[in-house]
Amino acid sequence: MNHHISDKKERIPAQNGRFIFYLLFIFSFLFSLSTEAQKVTSEVDTASIRLGEQIKYRIEVETDSSDLVVFPEGQTFTPLEMVESFPIDTNRIQERFKLIKEYSLTQWDSGSYTIPRQRLVINERPVFTDSVLIQVADVAVDTTKQKMFPIKPSVEVPSGFSVPVWLWWLIGILLIILIGVLFYFRRRRKKAEAAKKLPPYEQAIFELQQLDNSHLLEQREIKEYYSQLSAAVRRYLDGEVYDHAMESTTGELIEYLQQEKETGHLNLSEETILKLRTILERADLAKFAGSRPDVITAREDRSSVEHVIKDTKASIPQPSEEDLLKDQEYKAKLEQKKKVRKIILGVVIFVLLIGAGTAYVISTKGFDYFRDTYFGNESKEMLEGDWIRSEYGSPAVAVTTPQVLTRVINDSVSNNAGKQTFRAGSLASNLYVDLKTRPVGQDFKLESAIEEVYNYLEKNGARNIITKQEDITTLNGAKGLRIFGTMGLEWKNDRLLQKEYTILNFAEGGGYQQIVVIWNEGDTYAEEIANRIMDSVELRNAEN
Repeated sequence: MNHHISDKKERIPAQNGRFIFYLLFIFSFLFSLSTEAQKVTSEVDTASIRLGEQIKYRIEVETDSSDLVVFPEGQTFTPLEMVESFPIDTNRIQERFKLIKEYSLTQWDSGSYTIPRQRLVINERPVFTDSVLIQVADVAVDTTKQKMFPIKPSVEVPSGFSVPVWLWWLIGILLIILIGVLFYFRRRRKKAEAAKKLPPYEQAIFELQQLDNSHLLEQREIKEYYSQLSAAVRRYLDGEVYDHAMESTTGELIEYLQQEKETGHLNLSEETILKLRTILERADLAKFAGSRPDVITAREDRSSVEHVIKDTKASIPQPSEEDLLKDQEYKAKLEQKKKVRKIILGVVIFVLLIGAGTAYVISTKGFDYFRDTYFGNESKEMLEGDWIRSEYGSPAVAVTTPQVLTRVINDSVSNNAGKQTFRAGSLASNLYVDLKTRPVGQDFKLESAIEEVYNYLEKNGARNIITKQEDITTLNGAKGLRIFGTMGLEWKNDRLLQKEYTILNFAEGGGYQQIVVIWNEGDTYAEEIANRIMDSVELRNAEN
């Protein structure tokens, strides 16, 4: 009995082991089917690129039509940069599909980089590709074959829309002209209005007639009626007697008339002054206190005002002949002042226009252009003048210059036989040109010919000479040596002139040709002349 139980206990673990084995076998089989169902591969078209070049990274997935595949998106390829993600390409292989996804990648720094494993999702199950090693090499530059160029000056790049400077100046000039035109027509209108304005007495009578025709009394507009009535008499007194009559109170105006009567300046009667006081006080009550005089009283006051105006006009003393002369003299002075003001105004407007035009030219062309164009510049005039092309010496040298080179009979530089010298300008002038030709013998040395030039310059005050040299070729193929640099030239009163110079040296047609050009340092026009002269040099025998 005990043995039977023991045997049963031993067999139970064996059965469990076989069960686990079967489960593992089934799982492995299903996994192999799943792996076979979705096959994922990745590759690159090249593993080595140069800076900035692009590689193609390719992922292929073989799957059933019912599987859902999600490819990686975004910058998941760091440290490489994804430039472009291409659409998925689908190919059918019997009952299955092949999905192809390509990416364009690049890198701008040299070195070794690893494209990390990329994560795909197939039926919500993550699948990873293999990582890939990429080499990025520098771009080799052969400095022995690549030409070297000077650094270009910085260029200001406009940001967005900007109004040109010349447009602002044009607007300013137009505004000045517009202001001047408005000022002119305003003064003209004021003169016309002044010419149309009646004398004070005629104006007062005209206003009373206008008041009669206004029908204000019929409409019971008593306040407005008395306002116009008092304004008419006050305006007359303001123009003929007291120039503050319009803003004075009734009491102040009457007091002033009393003083003028007592001093003899007015021959008004007390009755007229009293009548004026009564009318003005009644007008004040009607305007400010709401008083309403009857129509009859208003008509009487209107008649009384006309009498006051006539009495006042008659009471004003007539000016004497001396006063008239003074008045004419005063008017003549006023006219003279007006003429002076007109002249000053015209000068100011002219100066403003000239100033605006000057500012516009300077802002658009620069101060140097303005100064040289309107105040004159010898180099600029020489550059823009007529140029002359001639042949000099033997062997002949053809060159274009702004002035004809004059033969030098007694050249103190050297006394070589057959040497010919042609020259224009002086060492102290804006431009100096010296052309020499000579036959050469076996004893000729280029260093000696160049040294003659330096000795001549030092003898005539050249100091601190800086020298550079380069090989050159003329337009017609003549090869030569160009020596150039800067120097200081002592001149009158120990003045040191800064100069630039160029010495062109050629050996063509069995002879030696030398062209020396010297100009003021910083003179852009003279520098342009010098360059134009040097570019125009042709050795006739060089063509043969």
